[in-house]
Amino acid sequence: MTSTLETVLEQINGTKPVLEQIANKWSVLILAVVCTQPSRFNAIKRRLDPITHKALTEALRRLERNGLVDRRVIASSPVAVEYSITPLGRTLQAPFTALIAWVQEHGPALEAARAAAEARAEE
Repeated sequence: MTSTLETVLEQINGTKPVLEQIANKWSVLILAVVCTQPSRFNAIKRRLDPITHKALTEALRRLERNGLVDRRVIASSPVAVEYSITPLGRTLQAPFTALIAWVQEHGPALEAARAAAEARAEE
């Protein structure tokens, strides 16, 4: 039994660096935006309000570095940058869709549990 637990923990710890790159709140939302269509920086920023310019820049760089989004400079006046999903990034669409469906189904139960815990803490 212990060896099974140790194996599971090793597998979890082995995935931690990747999960930290793709599963933070902004990365998931950015990927959801660019999965539907290529988008310019400011369009992404408007869709994800209240994300800061700095947070969006850092998240997009991280996603690009990990091969999940492509960055394309558009020669226009002024110069624009467009981000699109890569084939590797698109493979996350199904897990993210499942996660969103889970949240929609179980979100009310989570909110009820949180409210109950806060009520107990106030007693």
